[in-house]
Amino acid sequence: MGRRVRVKAPATVSNLNCGFDVLGLAINEPFDTVEIELTRTGRIEIAEIRGCDTLSRDPAENVVGPVLRAMATSMGVDTGFRVIIEKGIHPGSGIGSSAASSAAVAFAANLLFDNAFSLTDLVGFAMEGERLASGSPHADNVAPSLFGGITLVRSYEPLDVIRLHLPPELFVVVILPDTEVKTSVARGLLDRQLPLQTAVRQWGNVGGLIAGLYSEDYELISRSLEDFVAEPRRAGLIPGFSDMKRSALASGALGAGISGSGPSVFALCRGEASAREVMESMSRVMHGEGVGFMAYLSPVRSQGAVIC
Repeated sequence: MGRRVRVKAPATVSNLNCGFDVLGLAINEPFDTVEIELTRTGRIEIAEIRGCDTLSRDPAENVVGPVLRAMATSMGVDTGFRVIIEKGIHPGSGIGSSAASSAAVAFAANLLFDNAFSLTDLVGFAMEGERLASGSPHADNVAPSLFGGITLVRSYEPLDVIRLHLPPELFVVVILPDTEVKTSVARGLLDRQLPLQTAVRQWGNVGGLIAGLYSEDYELISRSLEDFVAEPRRAGLIPGFSDMKRSALASGALGAGISGSGPSVFALCRGEASAREVMESMSRVMHGEGVGFMAYLSPVRSQGAVIC
């Protein structure tokens, strides 16, 4: 007892337009940090949450609780945990706030359990945090937050996560408006059934995007970044979304869309210089809207959760 470890896990962009609930990538910043210590109490104690005053310290109401409970149960131990959470990713931002905390605590606990679990196992445990946060145990954010790079959730039953090829010139711009979209609300806007024609178009884009990543064909990547499922339903939740997307494409972005459930808007770009032009263009739109925002520019982060 008394062993302690500190881990940070990165923010993520999920869906990538065409890959609802199955595609995601990691970015360099922001990130969440979790410090965890084993105790003899047999209970989970969230001692402190820094950087956010809206999250509960009750382990039944915070994403770290179900993650740690699931891991301890799987190990067959009744150890306790003392946790300190540092939130660098604002809840409801659309860049994996709950996922980063879930991923960080799963990775940290696994270190204390002498790496008893694989990364795919940790994705499964971290999904329990997502279940609490949104009502749905999806993995498109927790997978890249743990694996790094770009990930595909090929299957949920059984869980099968694949780390995809990362083209070296791929950069990401993220604009985070000063507003919040709850994942549970955004998911509630989606149709439960899709016309076959819509599904076929979306499947084609998923295949095209993955082929483009492996062949480093940036034009194919660009053609594949279309969303016929979530974006039409969610675009109205985000101030200035349509203008931001138009400005990003006009400035040379490969594609742009809603990050996760929003309100963050992302653009994929070829090269850092292009990404800077796109970020400036999207920022001008937000200034015109009179909405406060944060802007991030990053290559796709090759590492997921790490000791810090």
